[in-house]
Amino acid sequence: MIEEARLWHVTVTVAGEPVELLLVRAALQRLTQQRPFISTIRFNATTAEISYWDEADTLVDAASLALRLWNEHRDSARLPTWEVVALDVAERERRADSGDTADLTELKLQAQPF
Repeated sequence: MIEEARLWHVTVTVAGEPVELLLVRAALQRLTQQRPFISTIRFNATTAEISYWDEADTLVDAASLALRLWNEHRDSARLPTWEVVALDVAERERRADSGDTADLTELKLQAQPF
């Protein structure tokens, strides 16, 4: 029996020094030409958030690819020299059920000093 690959929703956020918006837009458009699987991009002069679906065996595989996405296309798409500052990876079923938490119990925590 062939196991079906798992789908992951990935959001990579990069940030850095301010870059002119027209340059950021042009660079992100080049990135989407090189990586047509990207589903949404939000950006401003200091930050870009890139979302897409990926097929991978494990979360670690999907996250590893996501962490390399920006750097691997930095030169070819002329992307700003920003760095990854956030990464969200969620399995398709978990993402679809993200609002269904009725069966979860909340553990109340008290903040502890360092």
